[in-house]
Amino acid sequence: MFVDKAKIYVKGGDGGDGLVAFRREKYVPEGGPAGGDGGKGGDVIFRVDEGLRTLMDFRYQKHFKAQRGEKGRNKSQHGANADNMIVSVPPGTVVIDDDTHEILADLTRHGQQVVVAKGGRGGRGNIRFATPNNPAPEIAENGEEGVERWLVLELKVMADVGLVGFPSVGKSTLLSVVSAAQPKIGAYHFTTLTPNLGVVDVGDGRSFVMADLPGLIEGAHEGVGLGHEFLRHIERTRVIVHVVDMAGTEGRDPFDDWVKINDELKLYNAKLEERPQIVVANKMDLPEAVDNIAAFTQRLAEVNPTLVVIPVSAATRDGVQTLMYKVMDLLDTIPDAPVVEELADVAERKVYKLEAEDDDDFTIRRENETFVVESPSIEKLIKRTNFSTQESVTRFARILRKKGIDAALRERGAKDGQPVRIGDFEFEFVEQE
Repeated sequence: MFVDKAKIYVKGGDGGDGLVAFRREKYVPEGGPAGGDGGKGGDVIFRVDEGLRTLMDFRYQKHFKAQRGEKGRNKSQHGANADNMIVSVPPGTVVIDDDTHEILADLTRHGQQVVVAKGGRGGRGNIRFATPNNPAPEIAENGEEGVERWLVLELKVMADVGLVGFPSVGKSTLLSVVSAAQPKIGAYHFTTLTPNLGVVDVGDGRSFVMADLPGLIEGAHEGVGLGHEFLRHIERTRVIVHVVDMAGTEGRDPFDDWVKINDELKLYNAKLEERPQIVVANKMDLPEAVDNIAAFTQRLAEVNPTLVVIPVSAATRDGVQTLMYKVMDLLDTIPDAPVVEELADVAERKVYKLEAEDDDDFTIRRENETFVVESPSIEKLIKRTNFSTQESVTRFARILRKKGIDAALRERGAKDGQPVRIGDFEFEFVEQE
């Protein structure tokens, strides 16, 4: 089964907690702090594996969580960092943030990798908080939480050549006679529901990969007939081979077919209009095709005189070898580089940045009797603070005063004993004597 879209959840490992510990050695009656830092949580990394061809694995496993770092140790020993989680994806995978719909990465080359969820930093042990005024602190931080997000993975097949055209014009038949691929062939629309890939050996030592892409219909750029599911695969191809039923076996005009399909490509992605294209006049073994090709070629020349029309019959194989030589010669003139998506401007910051910059901005609003303080930096501090020790609580209160939150609450009428909420943490406001 070919799977070309998946939605998954990824989470970087949490950092290990720092440790409160002291030296306890013979002849060292007043040993100083010796609690080590926690280890860093593992990253979730996507790495391209050219042996994969679909996103099938993500149909059965949708959650990927890296391991958390080890807790800090005594004797000032750092907790071990967690191993990164490597997730293999096929070439051609586009990684999209499900919340913002921004493209975070476009993975096309074997071995290419990207960090999609950073692991959290380890918490600092009490050795980090020793000062001349407090040489034996009982303060240690919790590990930072790893980044978590929902991602949408879209696979765009990596092929040199893409066969496009209306349903039942002979694309699957053409692929089957020029390669070892065995696509489903039938006398009904949408016989092909997923892309089929085949390696074409031209016969002179050259070869290329051809993709039989499912048939398009009018309105495909708006999603009609599963249009979006089909069109995304065309974006990767270096050359478009546009197959036209020159015999008009279904009562359509061949030139109108060509115009409509090109309009759909252009409306979906304007860059596809610039993609090199070869027009294949198929079903030339039928008498109607011989009657139609002269008028078709003349009308095409009036619109785009640079396009080449190659008459073939996929059923009898007439003209097929000439077509393959023409395609290969055109590919030789085009740089062998995949078409890569433009990444969102913020993608690098969102994917790679280890930690947010410290932000002193905050807002205060009131919900009945409760004062709600909104501040990303303070919410982050709360998660890292171990409130089980009095020194940690005192340090947290000192930071709030330093940032001006105490004074701002007082200005807004906060009284002794009134509840204050920051994130999920709620406490009582205490008026300093």
